[in-house]
Amino acid sequence: MIAISLLSGLGFAPGLAAPLTGAGYAKIGPLSMYYEVHGAGKPLLILHGGGSTIQTTFGAVLPTFAAQRLVIAPEQQAHGHTADADRPLSFGQMADDTAALLRQLHVGKVDVLGFSNGAGVAIELL
Repeated sequence: MIAISLLSGLGFAPGLAAPLTGAGYAKIGPLSMYYEVHGAGKPLLILHGGGSTIQTTFGAVLPTFAAQRLVIAPEQQAHGHTADADRPLSFGQMADDTAALLRQLHVGKVDVLGFSNGAGVAIELL
């Protein structure tokens, strides 16, 4: 079964500034979390599937999303550009990491699109 979750308007921190477009790493506890930011507009957080990456899950649709939205796309612990850390991997932990990233980027309310395991992370963000 494939799960897709779309949540609207989750708030994490006051929207102090819009993130710049590009890619980077955020230090979150023991994790150096890779993320990309594309486009401009209302923020959309996209969460890739398990064992996947930003590009393998959303590569074909990312340009379409970024044409009208500010797309924030992290790669979770032990996925893609984000190395593993010496701690358990769980939906709850990935949600905590993602919320910390949004706070570091000074993103306020976001819409969330999670695919497969990303949907599990999205639900934990509630």
